Amino acid sequence: MRRPILRYGDPVLHARAAPVQALTPAIDTLIDDMHETLRDASGVGLAAPQIGESLRLCLVDLSAGRRPDQLLVLINPEILESDGLQLKEEGCLSLPGIEATVPRPLRMRVRAMDRDGDTREIQAEGLLARALQHEIDHLDGVLFLDRLRPVYRWALTRRIRRLRRAGKW
Repeated sequence: MRRPILRYGDPVLHARAAPVQALTPAIDTLIDDMHETLRDASGVGLAAPQIGESLRLCLVDLSAGRRPDQLLVLINPEILESDGLQLKEEGCLSLPGIEATVPRPLRMRVRAMDRDGDTREIQAEGLLARALQHEIDHLDGVLFLDRLRPVYRWALTRRIRRLRRAGKW
């Protein structure tokens, strides 16, 4: 079932998510709902808090739904190491129409459980490293705006307020 994606300002997006304690049928349904929501939004990643579930669960699909075998399900992910720097423009499903150049690691190694409960490590570089960091940030209550210099963050939040007042966001 497709779920509505929360937008910037919702308290769930700004709070650290709780660990997934057990793989239950409810978690399996949540993963299916997140996958459908991500595919319908043509996104690259989605974290459970973005649909109102404060759990440490996220999906990453660099194919944006075009290749089902590309879907990564990460339960309780943790960053083991990261290095390098990449500066690229990025957006977020919770900040529609807002994009900014965000500093992210060039490479990283992440450990997480998959949908079957198996622990795996992912070596990531480039776009995958960027997407993983972005989604794990969501699980920590951090949005890409929080990674920007204060003057850029202020300008973008001001733009969001104006769009909200105009009923366009």
